Amino acid sequence: MLKDNTLSLISVFAGRIADTGVEPVPFMAEALKIMSPYKTQELLWASPRELFNIFQAEEIGCHIITVNNDILKKLELVGKDLAEFSLETVKMF
Repeated sequence: MLKDNTLSLISVFAGRIADTGVEPVPFMAEALKIMSPYKTQELLWASPRELFNIFQAEEIGCHIITVNNDILKKLELVGKDLAEFSLETVKMF
């Protein structure tokens, strides 16, 4: 049992949940709800699979998300015109 004033991270492997075809957001939101009385606990969204997971984590108020370089590189695409992006994709083939 943690003492009330002990900083702790609760790590949930949301990406592994998603790998099974199950949406991880409800699990992460429930974890935050369970943790809410404990102000020194923070939720870590571990093992994200896509850029959108960053926005999902932010939307529910997740404290930390681990992100690899491949996902970080995709941040430059945020806000990109979808028609332009589609044309660029077609030109690659």
